Amino acid sequence: MSEKELMNIAESSEIIVAGYAFMKREDGFISILNLERPTSAMVVNMNSELLETNMDEIEQKIVLDLCKKNLQFMED
Repeated sequence: MSEKELMNIAESSEIIVAGYAFMKREDGFISILNLERPTSAMVVNMNSELLETNMDEIEQKIVLDLCKKNLQFMED
């Protein structure tokens, strides 16, 4: 992924926490991308329940904790 593509993702995300971009999708789910390692991604629902990921278990735990603490700050 190019630097320009990463910048576009960062600019269009609802929030960025600890280097993870949180973006609300049209289907209501949340896509989360690690901006430092853009091959690492996750999809959750608004209850911070994991739907899809390619992250390892340690990163999953970290990101799910971030979700539980920060999804309330996403715009409706």
